[in-house]
Amino acid sequence: MTRNLRLLSVAILAALAALPMQPLAAQAKGNDDPDARPPVTQADLRIVKRAREILNTPAKWNRADNRVCPVDAETFSLYCALEKATTDVDGKFEHRGAAMQEARFVVEELAPGKNYHHRLMGYNNDSATTFADVGKFFDRLESRISARLRATK
Repeated sequence: MTRNLRLLSVAILAALAALPMQPLAAQAKGNDDPDARPPVTQADLRIVKRAREILNTPAKWNRADNRVCPVDAETFSLYCALEKATTDVDGKFEHRGAAMQEARFVVEELAPGKNYHHRLMGYNNDSATTFADVGKFFDRLESRISARLRATK
């Protein structure tokens, strides 16, 4: 019995040693790191352009975002426009995907000093945010992603 326990212990330790190790900061934040900066691709530019198409008039803008995005929605918050655009372009949505993360960083640039609990929702719902600001948001987002793409060439 003792020999079997030793063999089992060695097998478990070997299996654990083979697992990829994450830095401690990543382990502490889990898989939902609000500062994650995944690599950008051309698909991320297509996501931004598609989100801009989805949210192209004030009548389509949902000013009361709750980050719940119905499939049959006719109005869209910034978050939901990006979620739908990501699904349209990539076939699936990633909460911490590159386009979504860059969008969050754009909010920090456009609203310095604001400490929104959820950056995209907070900026979208802020009474100071205008539809013209939504256009600036997409301009800045496209510019940031383009710059990151150029930097990787």
